[in-house]
Amino acid sequence: PRIISKITEKSVGVKNSLSAADTFDHKKFFEMVGLKAKSADDVKKAFLVLDADNSGFIEEEELKFVLKGFAADGRDLTDKETKAFLQAADKDGDGKIGVDGEIAVFKNKP
Repeated sequence: PRIISKITEKSVGVKNSLSAADTFDHKKFFEMVGLKAKSADDVKKAFLVLDADNSGFIEEEELKFVLKGFAADGRDLTDKETKAFLQAADKDGDGKIGVDGEIAVFKNKP
């Protein structure tokens, strides 16, 4: 299932604004799709969908496909966008994002 189907309507505008490479801004994106206002439990549900291998972490390879979690025809993030997003959310520098790091990024917390 797609992440939080209630935000699908917003996905069209989001997708249009993110169609060009190197335009992804994780803070703006999560605010636009409404995850910034969601509860920690809702963010955890989104995390579980993005964690394709069920490892408990979102690795760089999974992060590339974050937009596809919101729209089936969403584009892949570029390497530059993926690395910037990973750097923002990888709080301990291990090259992957745990659920706590993801909640902080979705909620725009430092």
